[in-house]
Amino acid sequence: QLQLVESGGGLVQPGGSLRLSCAVSSFTFDYYAIGWFRQAPGKEREGVSCISSSGGSTRYADYVKGRFTITRDNAKNTVYLQMNSQKTGDTAVYYCAAAQTNSCVLSLAHFRYWGQGTQVTVSS
Repeated sequence: QLQLVESGGGLVQPGGSLRLSCAVSSFTFDYYAIGWFRQAPGKEREGVSCISSSGGSTRYADYVKGRFTITRDNAKNTVYLQMNSQKTGDTAVYYCAAAQTNSCVLSLAHFRYWGQGTQVTVSS
């Protein structure tokens, strides 16, 4: 059973930065595309970013493009989401998810395995 554990969430002021981590328990981590999603109170879960299994392809939602960067370290079985220039609208629980495929598709249905989430609050 694949397990994903998010960390790095917290409280940050508008304009600040946070880096989220997603640690994945798998001997075949480099077979999995990884995505980040978020869910704000009262809203549906939405895609943020994803990265292919090789790391060669990434995608970003328009509302984070230019501010967030996704990377992966296959030697550490970890994917990172660097979040800069944060806005109050970024406040949400952030989830990472895994799909056993190379392709990066920013869709909930594409991903089978999910972490428990980490809270990110952007507030002054």
